[in-house]
Amino acid sequence: MITDPIADMLTRIRNAQMVKKSEVLVPFSKLKFEIAKILKHENYIGDFEKAEEAKFPQIKIVLKYDENNQPAIQTIQRVSRPGQRVYIGKNKIGDILNKFGFAIISTSAGLMTSKEAKRKGIGGEIICEIW
Repeated sequence: MITDPIADMLTRIRNAQMVKKSEVLVPFSKLKFEIAKILKHENYIGDFEKAEEAKFPQIKIVLKYDENNQPAIQTIQRVSRPGQRVYIGKNKIGDILNKFGFAIISTSAGLMTSKEAKRKGIGGEIICEIW
Protein backbone atom coordinates (compact mmCIF):
# COMPACT_ATOMS: atom_id res chain seq x y z
CA MET A 1 0.00 0.00 0.00
CA ILE A 2 1.33 3.39 -1.00
CA THR A 3 0.47 6.23 1.39
CA ASP A 4 1.75 9.01 -0.87
CA PRO A 5 1.33 8.17 -4.58
CA ILE A 6 2.80 11.47 -5.78
CA ALA A 7 6.00 10.94 -3.77
CA ASP A 8 6.11 7.43 -5.23
CA MET A 9 5.92 8.87 -8.76
CA LEU A 10 8.70 11.38 -8.08
CA THR A 11 10.88 8.67 -6.53
CA ARG A 12 10.37 6.38 -9.53
CA ILE A 13 11.46 9.18 -11.86
CA ARG A 14 14.48 10.00 -9.67
CA ASN A 15 15.55 6.34 -9.40
CA ALA A 16 15.12 5.68 -13.14
CA GLN A 17 17.29 8.70 -13.95
CA MET A 18 20.03 7.55 -11.57
CA VAL A 19 20.43 4.30 -13.53
CA LYS A 20 19.99 6.10 -16.90
CA LYS A 21 16.75 4.34 -17.91
CA SER A 22 15.03 5.66 -21.01
CA GLU A 23 11.49 5.33 -19.62
CA VAL A 24 9.64 4.63 -16.40
CA LEU A 25 6.17 3.25 -15.63
CA VAL A 26 4.01 4.89 -12.96
CA PRO A 27 0.56 3.73 -11.80
CA PHE A 28 -2.11 5.92 -13.45
CA SER A 29 -4.11 8.63 -11.73
CA LYS A 30 -5.52 11.88 -13.10
CA LEU A 31 -3.29 13.96 -10.79
CA LYS A 32 -0.10 12.14 -11.85
CA PHE A 33 -1.15 12.46 -15.50
CA GLU A 34 -1.49 16.24 -15.04
CA ILE A 35 1.94 16.39 -13.35
CA ALA A 36 3.43 14.53 -16.32
CA LYS A 37 1.68 16.97 -18.67
CA ILE A 38 3.30 19.92 -16.87
CA LEU A 39 6.73 18.22 -16.93
CA LYS A 40 6.36 17.69 -20.69
CA HIS A 41 5.20 21.28 -21.26
CA GLU A 42 8.19 22.63 -19.29
CA ASN A 43 10.52 20.36 -21.33
CA TYR A 44 11.75 18.21 -18.42
CA ILE A 45 10.63 14.87 -19.89
CA GLY A 46 10.60 13.62 -23.46
CA ASP A 47 7.04 12.34 -23.66
CA PHE A 48 4.35 10.48 -21.73
CA GLU A 49 1.31 8.36 -22.50
CA LYS A 50 -1.30 6.28 -20.77
CA ALA A 51 -0.34 2.62 -21.15
CA GLU A 52 -3.07 -0.01 -20.78
CA GLU A 53 -1.00 -3.10 -21.57
CA ALA A 54 -0.60 -4.13 -17.92
CA LYS A 55 -3.27 -5.34 -15.50
CA PHE A 56 -3.76 -1.79 -14.25
CA PRO A 57 -3.47 1.41 -16.29
CA GLN A 58 -0.08 3.11 -16.06
CA ILE A 59 1.68 6.21 -17.31
CA LYS A 60 4.77 5.56 -19.43
CA ILE A 61 7.15 8.49 -19.04
CA VAL A 62 10.04 8.87 -21.48
CA LEU A 63 12.94 10.49 -19.62
CA LYS A 64 15.07 13.20 -21.17
CA TYR A 65 18.86 13.51 -21.06
CA ASP A 66 21.24 16.13 -22.47
CA GLU A 67 24.21 15.51 -24.79
CA ASN A 68 26.44 14.66 -21.79
CA ASN A 69 23.92 12.01 -20.66
CA GLN A 70 22.86 14.15 -17.68
CA PRO A 71 19.14 14.06 -16.80
CA ALA A 72 17.00 17.10 -17.61
CA ILE A 73 15.58 16.96 -14.07
CA GLN A 74 18.42 17.70 -11.65
CA THR A 75 16.21 17.74 -8.54
CA ILE A 76 12.60 16.78 -8.05
CA GLN A 77 11.30 16.90 -4.50
CA ARG A 78 7.94 16.64 -2.76
CA VAL A 79 7.01 19.70 -0.68
CA SER A 80 3.47 19.15 0.59
CA ARG A 81 2.95 15.69 2.11
CA PRO A 82 -0.13 13.95 3.51
CA GLY A 83 1.20 14.54 7.04
CA GLN A 84 2.16 18.17 6.47
CA ARG A 85 0.34 20.18 3.84
CA VAL A 86 2.13 23.29 2.59
CA TYR A 87 0.09 26.13 1.15
CA ILE A 88 1.22 29.39 -0.39
CA GLY A 89 -0.69 32.61 -0.92
CA LYS A 90 -0.73 34.45 -4.21
CA ASN A 91 1.53 37.20 -2.84
CA LYS A 92 4.12 34.78 -1.44
CA ILE A 93 4.91 32.87 -4.66
CA GLY A 94 8.59 33.38 -5.36
CA ASP A 95 11.09 32.13 -7.88
CA ILE A 96 12.55 28.66 -7.55
CA LEU A 97 16.36 28.62 -7.96
CA ASN A 98 16.45 32.09 -9.53
CA LYS A 99 13.90 31.15 -12.21
CA PHE A 100 15.83 28.02 -13.28
CA GLY A 101 13.21 25.81 -11.64
CA PHE A 102 9.53 25.86 -10.82
CA ALA A 103 6.99 24.46 -8.40
CA ILE A 104 3.81 22.60 -9.28
CA ILE A 105 0.91 24.13 -7.39
CA SER A 106 -2.57 22.70 -6.95
CA THR A 107 -4.96 25.64 -7.19
CA SER A 108 -8.70 26.14 -7.45
CA ALA A 109 -8.15 26.46 -11.22
CA GLY A 110 -6.28 23.13 -11.42
CA LEU A 111 -2.62 22.17 -11.41
CA MET A 112 -0.19 24.75 -12.74
CA THR A 113 3.38 25.90 -12.45
CA SER A 114 4.40 28.52 -9.90
CA LYS A 115 5.12 30.93 -12.77
CA GLU A 116 1.61 30.53 -14.14
CA ALA A 117 0.01 30.80 -10.68
CA LYS A 118 1.97 33.99 -9.99
CA ARG A 119 0.87 35.47 -13.33
CA LYS A 120 -2.79 34.58 -12.67
CA GLY A 121 -2.65 35.70 -9.03
CA ILE A 122 -3.73 32.35 -7.54
CA GLY A 123 -2.28 30.57 -4.50
CA GLY A 124 -2.64 26.95 -3.49
CA GLU A 125 -0.92 23.80 -2.24
CA ILE A 126 2.70 23.30 -3.33
CA ILE A 127 2.90 19.75 -4.67
CA CYS A 128 6.60 19.60 -5.62
CA GLU A 129 9.60 21.60 -6.80
CA ILE A 130 11.63 20.79 -9.91
CA TRP A 131 14.89 22.15 -11.27
